[in-house]
Amino acid sequence: MKKNRKILKILLILAIAIYVIFVFINQQKTLNEYSKKSEELQQQIADEENNNQELNQKKDDVNSLEFIEEMAREKLDMYHPNERVYMDQGM
Repeated sequence: MKKNRKILKILLILAIAIYVIFVFINQQKTLNEYSKKSEELQQQIADEENNNQELNQKKDDVNSLEFIEEMAREKLDMYHPNERVYMDQGM
């Protein structure tokens, strides 16, 4: 009878140890996934901040005289008075 109790005790301790190891491994996998996702999100945040800076720069450039003049030339075919425009017909 004492042998049976001792064996049951050992089996119980072994089962608890296996369960703890199993839980630890699963938690480690979850932590690794969260860490990877966090790195991806940090990279995405950095990319979006760069994009935001570029858009802010474009917004500032839109109000500049050079940009307005360039758009008038390209989109509206407008030129300064007495300005000669040469077009290459060879292409």
